[in-house]
Amino acid sequence: MQVPISENTMPFENRESPETSTLVPFYSFDSFQCNSKVQSHLYHDGNVVIAALVPLFNYAHKKSFDFTGDQVTVIQFKARNYQFSLAFIFAIEEINRNTHILPNTSLGFDLYNVFSKQWNILKETFHCLTGMGKSIPNYTCRRHNKAAALLTGTSWATSAHIGRLLNLYKYPQLAFGPFDTILTDKGEFSSLYQTAPKDTSLSHGIVILMVHFSWTWVGLVLIDDHKGAEILSDLRGEKDRNRVCVAFVEMIPDNLVSFDHKTYLQILKSSANVVIIYGETESLHGIIINIANHLSNWKVWVMTSQWDSTAVSKSFIFDPFHGSLIFSHYCAEIPEFRKFIQTYNPSKYPEDYFLAVLWNTHFNCSFSGPDCKILGNCLSNVSLEMLPRNIWEVDMTEESYNVYNSVYAVAHSLHEISLKQVQSDPHENGEENTYPWELHPFLKDIHFRNGAGNLVVLNSQRKLDAEYDILNFWNFPESLRQKMKVGTFSPKAPQGQELLLSDHMIQWAIGFTELPQSVCSESCVPGFRKSPQEGKATCCYDCTRCPENEISNETDTTGPPDLTKPPNLSTTVSMMDIPFRLQSSTHKTPPSDKTKISYTTAMSIKLPSDSTARQ
Repeated sequence: MQVPISENTMPFENRESPETSTLVPFYSFDSFQCNSKVQSHLYHDGNVVIAALVPLFNYAHKKSFDFTGDQVTVIQFKARNYQFSLAFIFAIEEINRNTHILPNTSLGFDLYNVFSKQWNILKETFHCLTGMGKSIPNYTCRRHNKAAALLTGTSWATSAHIGRLLNLYKYPQLAFGPFDTILTDKGEFSSLYQTAPKDTSLSHGIVILMVHFSWTWVGLVLIDDHKGAEILSDLRGEKDRNRVCVAFVEMIPDNLVSFDHKTYLQILKSSANVVIIYGETESLHGIIINIANHLSNWKVWVMTSQWDSTAVSKSFIFDPFHGSLIFSHYCAEIPEFRKFIQTYNPSKYPEDYFLAVLWNTHFNCSFSGPDCKILGNCLSNVSLEMLPRNIWEVDMTEESYNVYNSVYAVAHSLHEISLKQVQSDPHENGEENTYPWELHPFLKDIHFRNGAGNLVVLNSQRKLDAEYDILNFWNFPESLRQKMKVGTFSPKAPQGQELLLSDHMIQWAIGFTELPQSVCSESCVPGFRKSPQEGKATCCYDCTRCPENEISNETDTTGPPDLTKPPNLSTTVSMMDIPFRLQSSTHKTPPSDKTKISYTTAMSIKLPSDSTARQ
């Protein structure tokens, strides 16, 4: 969803303070005025409040279509991130119905929808701290309740900017984006906790996938930051150990316009049919849009984040991302979330302006007037699940799963505090009087089972490595894009069983009728051997015919063994005496150790001369 505004126009802010409200005269009202408004704040009162900052918008700059050529600023509404807000509200409501967590306390929420710009994010953080539409450091204008904790995401940079500010006040912060080692620095971020699991084994999983499909020649597109440098180092180590070579490396600055012509040409001209894109969801946004708009060649994209397919608003008959493979954190299904999504509608939640806009846009409902509330003329029994798949993702995303767990982590910590207060010195009338910084001892040690039965731990030193679902992106006719689960990667599984794939379910990129090949050089057939190409990677070689009096009956031999004397052709040895490399648990298995083969099968050998044979 895109809303054009002028370069100098500030977006509409829907706040309670009359100083920041914008009134639209009734006589000039039309639906565009509702669609061009931006609601930045949603509040629901409670005995204790939990706050969240959700990056719901991107600024994009485009040239106007008139003759002036002026630049127009477009607000891009990120529908995938809107689900984070719903997961936040859902968790609050579920806890309020649960008699086992905070039974005598009602949870409220303070939800801020922010732009993905540093100043906007810090401004809303000040609003959260002060309790009003003006940023007044070190003051609070709240009537009584101050948010117990603040949820932030999705990028590490966003959480870091906010964390440096909140650290001054010892204010609890829970980051729901991907785990990042920078945020574990307790000297700089002593009040910050990360909900997501670690990605320590991710590079190992990617390379195992390459080996499984015999892809030995792959390209890398990475975000040019500390995480990109880390994954590049990890991938190179894994690739060297598994004889996989890097065709090219493109380091992309983390902004929308930086995917330049040089990068296009590098991807286009490369003989590598497989390209790995590494980056968190937020940083992948610009790369995804640029690939969709400019690259039409068919590659197999292997992505390390559950990227936002709704970011590409237009549908393609031939989608450049069809057949992509995505490593996504395993997220157990939360039983009641789908039902919540099915019943989340404007009549039940009239204060949610974005919900009204979705109903107006996709279900032909009419606005009542300047308040932008739904009036009528709606289709009956419609729900968010009926929105097109290129607009809305039905399943809970990994960030939404982290938001859900973050809310519960705060609630469990508040519950432990209340139990301690009752045991030591109960407050009169049962009123709560908890300061945010009092949560830290409980958040540091919190561990619990969520609604799906999975263990949640905030302590970075006690976190386990993530497990992954491997998703295959399918492009169907417009509005029917799907991500199908085709496998898993579990670093805890026994060696050789970490990767489980249903190869027959995978839809490959357009242009491939069978398993794509991604090699620098074709295999050398029997009778030929590999000759390294000077200055090239080990995966690149020429196939040269074996010299006279030498034979080779193996594929990809490098030459005869170094024998000091002619072999005894009648000698037989066990297969277990000959080294081999098993590439995947789903490929060929080694023969029994009782199998006997001729010595002449070991690579290529030099045959004895006629005179030697007669002796």
